[in-house]
Amino acid sequence: MSNTNFNEITAQLHTIADYCRYGASLFNQAELFYGHGTDNALNEALTLVMFALSLPEGMSEDVMTCRLVEHEKQTILAMFEQRIETQQPVAYITNLAYFAQLPFYVDERVLVPRSPIGELIEKHFSPYFSEQQPPQRILDLCTGSGCIAIACASYFPNAEVDAVDLSDDALDVAVINIENHGLSEQVIPIKSDVFSGVVAQKYDLIVTNPPYVDQEDINSLPMEFTHEPEMGLGCGEDGLDIVRVILAQSAQHLNDNGILICEVGNSQYHVEALYPNVDFTWLSFERGGHGVFMLNKAQLEHHKTTFLAAVKPL
Repeated sequence: MSNTNFNEITAQLHTIADYCRYGASLFNQAELFYGHGTDNALNEALTLVMFALSLPEGMSEDVMTCRLVEHEKQTILAMFEQRIETQQPVAYITNLAYFAQLPFYVDERVLVPRSPIGELIEKHFSPYFSEQQPPQRILDLCTGSGCIAIACASYFPNAEVDAVDLSDDALDVAVINIENHGLSEQVIPIKSDVFSGVVAQKYDLIVTNPPYVDQEDINSLPMEFTHEPEMGLGCGEDGLDIVRVILAQSAQHLNDNGILICEVGNSQYHVEALYPNVDFTWLSFERGGHGVFMLNKAQLEHHKTTFLAAVKPL
């Protein structure tokens, strides 16, 4: 789309609905991939249109018939063009993603938040924790943007939350989000290679969305995923190099009755093949998602020998 084309288009399209429909058509024609918060072209177009207009997405249907002024039309078309030509995820164009119903700043230093763990946080990790006995100390391993740590702090306002990551870039983004949410006293960012930065610490809950994509999937990822930091996606041939360490070391960082919740996505197959005798609890989600398991401290200790034997040098 050139500026000349922009002018031709804006002369024919006038309402919010017009631009949502037009953007969806463009995205379908370009065969874009959707996997960073939306799953279809119309939602992607709607997100960009409403962001350009500084309006929330959940507005009344009546708003869709509102007419746009010329500079709004031009801004929307430029964002459509950027999405198609760069194949960036929408969240990198808007620098905004939602997780557990909370807004987060994101850029290409971190993965776009999309973990089904957000649904668990919204439900206060029920039934594994009760309203009477919520987790008091929470560790978010591989925090990235800080979304899991910040969501945990928001839903458990009395909890202390440590947010750890090996990437300085990711921690810089996490700090932006911690400050944006006013949680600097509650969420502590820590540079750490898995547990190296929290050696003597113990928690009621360890929750983690570590790198877990296997090499086969890394080699075939759609273009949109190549904008994300690879160290946040892949981790060894079967994707489980860091997961192995998490399983081997989590027990010593959990209080009695503490639990580990870990996402491994499509690498669930590799986990089950690697640890056939471990009684993982695989969690289900109302809004979609898979490959998230739960183990308690007793289970982690019971299988400690198995977990230690599987660890590879990182």
